Amino acid sequence: MRRLLALACAILALPPAPAAAAPACLRGVNISGAEFGTVPGRYGFDYLYPSASTISRFAALGLTAMRLPIRWERLQPNLRQPFDPEELGRLETAVSAATQAGLRTVIDLHNYAYYGKARIGTEMVTPEAFADVWRRLAQHFRGDPSVVFGLMNEPHDIPAERWLISANAAIAAIREAGAAHLVLVPGSGWSGAHSWTADLPTGNNAAVMLGVVDPGKNVAYEVHQYLDADYSGTHAECSRGADALQAVERLTGWLAQNGRRAFLGEIGASGRRGCPERLQAVLTHVNANPKQWVGWTVWAAGDLWAPDYPLRLDPAGATAPVVAAIQAAAQAKPSCEP
Repeated sequence: MRRLLALACAILALPPAPAAAAPACLRGVNISGAEFGTVPGRYGFDYLYPSASTISRFAALGLTAMRLPIRWERLQPNLRQPFDPEELGRLETAVSAATQAGLRTVIDLHNYAYYGKARIGTEMVTPEAFADVWRRLAQHFRGDPSVVFGLMNEPHDIPAERWLISANAAIAAIREAGAAHLVLVPGSGWSGAHSWTADLPTGNNAAVMLGVVDPGKNVAYEVHQYLDADYSGTHAECSRGADALQAVERLTGWLAQNGRRAFLGEIGASGRRGCPERLQAVLTHVNANPKQWVGWTVWAAGDLWAPDYPLRLDPAGATAPVVAAIQAAAQAKPSCEP
Protein backbone atom coordinates (compact mmCIF):
# COMPACT_ATOMS: atom_id res chain seq x y z
CA MET A 1 0.00 0.00 0.00
CA ARG A 2 2.83 2.39 0.88
CA ARG A 3 4.44 1.69 -2.47
CA LEU A 4 1.15 2.39 -4.23
CA LEU A 5 0.71 5.64 -2.33
CA ALA A 6 4.27 6.66 -3.12
CA LEU A 7 3.75 5.86 -6.79
CA ALA A 8 0.50 7.83 -6.87
CA CYS A 9 2.19 10.83 -5.28
CA ALA A 10 5.03 10.60 -7.77
CA ILE A 11 2.60 10.56 -10.69
CA LEU A 12 0.72 13.58 -9.32
CA ALA A 13 4.00 15.42 -8.91
CA LEU A 14 4.92 15.02 -12.57
CA PRO A 15 4.52 18.09 -14.79
CA PRO A 16 1.55 18.04 -17.16
CA ALA A 17 2.17 16.21 -20.40
CA PRO A 18 3.26 18.56 -23.18
CA ALA A 19 0.83 19.29 -25.99
CA ALA A 20 1.06 16.88 -28.88
CA ALA A 21 3.85 17.91 -31.21
CA ALA A 22 2.57 19.80 -34.23
CA PRO A 23 3.60 18.43 -37.62
CA ALA A 24 6.86 19.99 -38.75
CA CYS A 25 5.74 20.32 -42.35
CA LEU A 26 3.33 23.03 -43.50
CA ARG A 27 1.48 21.74 -46.54
CA GLY A 28 -1.95 23.19 -46.99
CA VAL A 29 -4.32 25.78 -48.37
CA ASN A 30 -5.45 29.31 -47.66
CA ILE A 31 -9.05 29.32 -46.46
CA SER A 32 -10.27 32.81 -47.20
CA GLY A 33 -13.32 34.75 -46.10
CA ALA A 34 -12.46 36.32 -42.77
CA GLU A 35 -10.51 39.07 -44.56
CA PHE A 36 -13.28 39.89 -47.04
CA GLY A 37 -15.41 43.03 -47.28
CA THR A 38 -15.26 46.50 -45.84
CA VAL A 39 -14.77 47.04 -42.12
CA PRO A 40 -16.63 46.33 -39.95
CA GLY A 41 -18.92 44.42 -42.33
CA ARG A 42 -21.73 42.00 -41.61
CA TYR A 43 -20.60 38.64 -40.35
CA GLY A 44 -21.86 35.75 -42.47
CA PHE A 45 -22.56 38.05 -45.39
CA ASP A 46 -19.59 40.35 -46.03
CA TYR A 47 -17.03 38.13 -44.35
CA LEU A 48 -16.88 34.64 -42.88
CA TYR A 49 -14.48 32.46 -40.91
CA PRO A 50 -14.14 28.89 -42.19
CA SER A 51 -16.51 26.36 -40.67
CA ALA A 52 -15.39 23.09 -39.15
CA SER A 53 -16.88 21.22 -42.11
CA THR A 54 -14.94 23.33 -44.64
CA ILE A 55 -11.72 22.83 -42.69
CA SER A 56 -12.33 19.08 -42.40
CA ARG A 57 -13.00 18.79 -46.13
CA PHE A 58 -9.47 19.97 -46.89
CA ALA A 59 -7.84 18.20 -43.96
CA ALA A 60 -9.18 14.96 -45.41
CA LEU A 61 -6.83 15.47 -48.37
CA GLY A 62 -3.88 14.80 -46.09
CA LEU A 63 -2.98 18.46 -45.58
CA THR A 64 -1.19 19.69 -42.48
CA ALA A 65 -1.85 23.43 -42.53
CA MET A 66 -4.43 26.16 -43.03
CA ARG A 67 -3.36 29.74 -43.70
CA LEU A 68 -6.13 31.89 -42.25
CA PRO A 69 -6.27 35.48 -43.56
CA ILE A 70 -7.88 37.92 -41.09
CA ARG A 71 -8.37 41.69 -40.87
CA TRP A 72 -6.44 43.61 -38.24
CA GLU A 73 -9.11 46.32 -37.87
CA ARG A 74 -11.83 43.80 -37.03
CA LEU A 75 -9.74 42.01 -34.45
CA GLN A 76 -8.44 45.22 -32.87
CA PRO A 77 -10.90 48.06 -33.62
CA ASN A 78 -8.67 50.57 -31.82
CA LEU A 79 -4.89 50.50 -32.00
CA ARG A 80 -3.08 49.39 -28.84
CA GLN A 81 -6.39 48.44 -27.24
CA PRO A 82 -7.95 45.04 -26.36
CA PHE A 83 -9.30 42.74 -29.07
CA ASP A 84 -12.96 42.66 -30.00
CA PRO A 85 -14.24 39.66 -28.02
CA GLU A 86 -16.62 38.42 -30.74
CA GLU A 87 -13.95 38.56 -33.43
CA LEU A 88 -11.41 36.90 -31.16
CA GLY A 89 -13.97 34.20 -30.44
CA ARG A 90 -14.42 33.53 -34.16
CA LEU A 91 -10.66 33.27 -34.59
CA GLU A 92 -10.38 30.90 -31.63
CA THR A 93 -13.16 28.71 -33.01
CA ALA A 94 -11.49 28.42 -36.42
CA VAL A 95 -8.10 27.63 -34.89
CA SER A 96 -9.66 25.01 -32.63
CA ALA A 97 -11.48 23.39 -35.57
CA ALA A 98 -8.23 23.23 -37.52
CA THR A 99 -6.37 21.72 -34.58
CA GLN A 100 -9.09 19.11 -34.14
CA ALA A 101 -8.76 18.27 -37.85
CA GLY A 102 -4.99 17.83 -37.49
CA LEU A 103 -3.99 21.11 -39.13
CA ARG A 104 -1.69 23.88 -38.00
CA THR A 105 -3.06 27.39 -38.46
CA VAL A 106 -1.04 30.24 -39.92
CA ILE A 107 -2.70 33.37 -38.53
CA ASP A 108 -2.19 35.85 -41.36
CA LEU A 109 -2.81 39.57 -40.85
CA HIS A 110 -4.07 40.23 -44.37
CA ASN A 111 -3.60 44.00 -44.40
CA TYR A 112 -0.81 44.75 -46.90
CA ALA A 113 1.04 46.74 -44.19
CA TYR A 114 -1.92 49.03 -43.56
CA TYR A 115 -4.36 49.63 -40.74
CA GLY A 116 -7.37 51.18 -42.43
CA LYS A 117 -5.92 53.78 -44.79
CA ALA A 118 -2.77 54.41 -42.74
CA ARG A 119 0.43 52.57 -43.52
CA ILE A 120 2.60 50.88 -40.91
CA GLY A 121 5.62 52.96 -40.06
CA THR A 122 3.78 56.28 -40.18
CA GLU A 123 2.82 58.52 -37.29
CA MET A 124 -0.69 57.02 -37.24
CA VAL A 125 0.46 53.37 -37.25
CA THR A 126 3.82 53.21 -35.55
CA PRO A 127 6.04 50.13 -35.30
CA GLU A 128 4.99 50.02 -31.64
CA ALA A 129 1.31 49.77 -32.65
CA PHE A 130 2.16 46.86 -34.96
CA ALA A 131 4.17 45.21 -32.20
CA ASP A 132 1.21 45.61 -29.87
CA VAL A 133 -1.22 43.55 -31.95
CA TRP A 134 1.34 40.76 -32.20
CA ARG A 135 2.14 40.91 -28.49
CA ARG A 136 -1.55 40.39 -27.75
CA LEU A 137 -1.88 37.55 -30.26
CA ALA A 138 1.25 35.89 -28.88
CA GLN A 139 -0.01 36.16 -25.31
CA HIS A 140 -3.31 34.62 -26.32
CA PHE A 141 -1.94 31.71 -28.39
CA ARG A 142 1.42 31.07 -26.71
CA GLY A 143 0.13 27.81 -25.22
CA ASP A 144 -1.05 26.44 -28.59
CA PRO A 145 1.77 24.76 -30.56
CA SER A 146 -0.46 24.36 -33.60
CA VAL A 147 -0.37 28.09 -34.35
CA VAL A 148 2.08 29.90 -36.63
CA PHE A 149 2.32 33.70 -36.74
CA GLY A 150 2.22 35.29 -40.21
CA LEU A 151 3.21 38.90 -39.56
CA MET A 152 1.63 40.55 -42.60
CA ASN A 153 0.31 39.76 -46.04
CA GLU A 154 2.17 41.36 -48.95
CA PRO A 155 3.56 44.70 -47.79
CA HIS A 156 3.91 46.51 -51.10
CA ASP A 157 4.49 50.27 -51.00
CA ILE A 158 6.51 50.53 -47.80
CA PRO A 159 10.30 50.82 -48.10
CA ALA A 160 11.90 47.54 -47.11
CA GLU A 161 14.17 49.20 -44.55
CA ARG A 162 11.17 50.81 -42.87
CA TRP A 163 9.22 47.56 -42.98
CA LEU A 164 12.15 45.74 -41.38
CA ILE A 165 11.94 48.02 -38.34
CA SER A 166 8.27 47.14 -37.80
CA ALA A 167 8.82 43.44 -38.47
CA ASN A 168 11.64 43.26 -35.92
CA ALA A 169 9.52 45.14 -33.37
CA ALA A 170 6.73 42.59 -33.82
CA ILE A 171 9.11 39.62 -33.50
CA ALA A 172 10.59 41.07 -30.32
CA ALA A 173 7.10 41.57 -28.88
CA ILE A 174 6.14 37.98 -29.68
CA ARG A 175 9.21 36.64 -27.90
CA GLU A 176 8.74 38.99 -24.93
CA ALA A 177 5.23 37.54 -24.59
CA GLY A 178 6.76 34.09 -24.10
CA ALA A 179 5.76 32.58 -27.44
CA ALA A 180 8.33 30.38 -29.18
CA HIS A 181 6.16 29.86 -32.28
CA LEU A 182 7.37 29.96 -35.88
CA VAL A 183 7.10 33.52 -37.22
CA LEU A 184 6.72 34.18 -40.96
CA VAL A 185 8.25 37.44 -42.17
CA PRO A 186 7.48 38.81 -45.64
CA GLY A 187 9.56 41.27 -47.57
CA SER A 188 8.20 44.42 -49.15
CA GLY A 189 7.23 44.88 -52.82
CA TRP A 190 4.54 42.14 -52.55
CA SER A 191 7.18 39.67 -51.26
CA GLY A 192 7.41 37.84 -54.58
CA ALA A 193 9.80 34.93 -54.85
CA HIS A 194 10.63 36.04 -58.41
CA SER A 195 11.66 39.53 -57.23
CA TRP A 196 13.32 38.66 -53.91
CA THR A 197 16.83 39.55 -55.09
CA ALA A 198 15.74 42.42 -57.38
CA ASP A 199 16.29 46.13 -56.84
CA LEU A 200 12.66 47.18 -56.43
CA PRO A 201 11.39 50.73 -55.83
CA THR A 202 10.87 49.65 -52.22
CA GLY A 203 14.38 48.22 -51.92
CA ASN A 204 16.14 44.88 -52.27
CA ASN A 205 14.56 42.25 -50.00
CA ALA A 206 17.53 39.90 -50.28
CA ALA A 207 19.81 42.59 -48.88
CA VAL A 208 17.52 44.32 -46.40
CA MET A 209 15.65 41.36 -44.91
CA LEU A 210 18.88 39.69 -43.86
CA GLY A 211 18.51 42.17 -41.01
CA VAL A 212 15.62 40.22 -39.45
CA VAL A 213 16.41 39.65 -35.77
CA ASP A 214 14.71 36.89 -33.80
CA PRO A 215 15.76 36.18 -30.21
CA GLY A 216 13.87 32.88 -30.50
CA LYS A 217 15.63 31.81 -33.71
CA ASN A 218 12.44 30.45 -35.27
CA VAL A 219 11.60 32.55 -38.29
CA ALA A 220 11.16 32.02 -42.02
CA TYR A 221 10.62 34.49 -44.83
CA GLU A 222 7.17 34.38 -46.40
CA VAL A 223 7.09 34.68 -50.19
CA HIS A 224 4.34 34.37 -52.78
CA GLN A 225 4.64 33.13 -56.33
CA TYR A 226 1.91 32.91 -58.96
CA LEU A 227 2.06 31.43 -62.44
CA ASP A 228 0.32 33.96 -64.69
CA ALA A 229 1.89 36.50 -67.04
CA ASP A 230 2.47 39.23 -64.44
CA TYR A 231 2.83 36.90 -61.42
CA SER A 232 -0.24 38.53 -59.85
CA GLY A 233 -2.50 35.51 -59.51
CA THR A 234 -5.36 37.45 -61.05
CA HIS A 235 -5.58 35.49 -64.31
CA ALA A 236 -6.61 31.93 -65.15
CA GLU A 237 -3.68 31.39 -67.52
CA CYS A 238 -0.37 30.03 -66.27
CA SER A 239 1.98 31.13 -69.04
CA ARG A 240 4.87 31.77 -66.65
CA GLY A 241 4.69 28.50 -64.78
CA ALA A 242 8.18 27.49 -65.90
CA ASP A 243 9.56 30.91 -64.93
CA ALA A 244 7.88 30.63 -61.53
CA LEU A 245 9.59 27.30 -60.91
CA GLN A 246 12.96 28.79 -61.86
CA ALA A 247 12.32 31.73 -59.51
CA VAL A 248 11.61 29.40 -56.60
CA GLU A 249 14.69 27.34 -57.47
CA ARG A 250 16.84 30.49 -57.44
CA LEU A 251 15.43 31.47 -54.08
CA THR A 252 16.25 28.01 -52.73
CA GLY A 253 19.87 28.64 -53.66
CA TRP A 254 19.86 32.03 -51.94
CA LEU A 255 18.34 30.52 -48.79
CA ALA A 256 20.94 27.76 -48.72
CA GLN A 257 23.77 30.25 -49.24
CA ASN A 258 22.56 32.43 -46.38
CA GLY A 259 21.40 29.71 -43.99
CA ARG A 260 17.79 30.93 -44.04
CA ARG A 261 14.34 29.37 -44.48
CA ALA A 262 11.21 30.41 -46.36
CA PHE A 263 7.53 29.62 -46.59
CA LEU A 264 5.54 29.74 -49.85
CA GLY A 265 2.40 31.34 -48.44
CA GLU A 266 0.53 31.79 -51.71
CA ILE A 267 0.61 30.04 -55.06
CA GLY A 268 -2.39 29.13 -57.16
CA ALA A 269 -3.58 27.73 -60.46
CA SER A 270 -6.75 27.32 -62.44
CA GLY A 271 -7.93 24.05 -63.88
CA ARG A 272 -6.79 24.99 -67.37
CA ARG A 273 -4.73 22.47 -69.28
CA GLY A 274 -1.19 22.27 -67.95
CA CYS A 275 -1.75 24.57 -64.96
CA PRO A 276 -2.20 21.92 -62.24
CA GLU A 277 1.01 20.26 -63.41
CA ARG A 278 2.93 23.55 -63.26
CA LEU A 279 1.65 24.15 -59.76
CA GLN A 280 2.64 20.67 -58.68
CA ALA A 281 6.14 21.13 -60.10
CA VAL A 282 6.73 24.11 -57.78
CA LEU A 283 5.32 22.26 -54.77
CA THR A 284 7.48 19.25 -55.58
CA HIS A 285 10.58 21.43 -55.55
CA VAL A 286 9.63 22.98 -52.21
CA ASN A 287 8.99 19.52 -50.75
CA ALA A 288 12.38 18.33 -51.97
CA ASN A 289 14.23 21.08 -50.09
CA PRO A 290 13.00 20.92 -46.48
CA LYS A 291 16.12 22.57 -45.07
CA GLN A 292 15.27 25.73 -47.00
CA TRP A 293 11.45 25.55 -47.05
CA VAL A 294 9.14 25.07 -44.08
CA GLY A 295 6.26 24.43 -46.48
CA TRP A 296 3.51 25.94 -48.60
CA THR A 297 -0.17 26.88 -48.67
CA VAL A 298 -2.07 27.14 -51.95
CA TRP A 299 -4.53 29.94 -52.79
CA ALA A 300 -7.50 29.66 -52.20
CA ALA A 301 -10.36 27.79 -50.59
CA GLY A 302 -13.31 29.44 -48.86
CA ASP A 303 -17.08 29.52 -49.00
CA LEU A 304 -17.45 33.15 -50.09
CA TRP A 305 -15.59 32.95 -53.39
CA ALA A 306 -17.71 33.43 -56.50
CA PRO A 307 -18.22 30.16 -58.39
CA ASP A 308 -16.40 31.57 -61.43
CA TYR A 309 -13.28 32.68 -59.53
CA PRO A 310 -10.59 30.77 -61.48
CA LEU A 311 -8.37 29.97 -58.47
CA ARG A 312 -11.22 28.83 -56.22
CA LEU A 313 -10.29 25.41 -54.86
CA ASP A 314 -13.24 23.08 -55.32
CA PRO A 315 -12.66 19.32 -55.09
CA ALA A 316 -15.81 18.70 -57.13
CA GLY A 317 -15.57 21.62 -59.59
CA ALA A 318 -13.42 23.08 -62.33
CA THR A 319 -10.32 23.07 -60.13
CA ALA A 320 -10.62 19.40 -59.18
CA PRO A 321 -7.33 18.65 -61.01
CA VAL A 322 -5.64 21.39 -58.96
CA VAL A 323 -6.99 19.91 -55.74
CA ALA A 324 -5.70 16.50 -56.85
CA ALA A 325 -2.26 18.01 -57.45
CA ILE A 326 -2.31 19.60 -53.99
CA GLN A 327 -3.31 16.29 -52.41
CA ALA A 328 -0.48 14.48 -54.18
CA ALA A 329 2.05 17.10 -53.06
CA ALA A 330 0.75 17.05 -49.50
CA GLN A 331 1.23 13.31 -49.22
CA ALA A 332 4.61 13.20 -50.96
CA LYS A 333 7.89 12.40 -49.29
CA PRO A 334 10.24 13.53 -47.92
CA SER A 335 8.45 15.27 -45.11
CA CYS A 336 9.63 18.68 -43.90
CA GLU A 337 12.27 18.77 -41.20
CA PRO A 338 11.55 20.40 -37.82
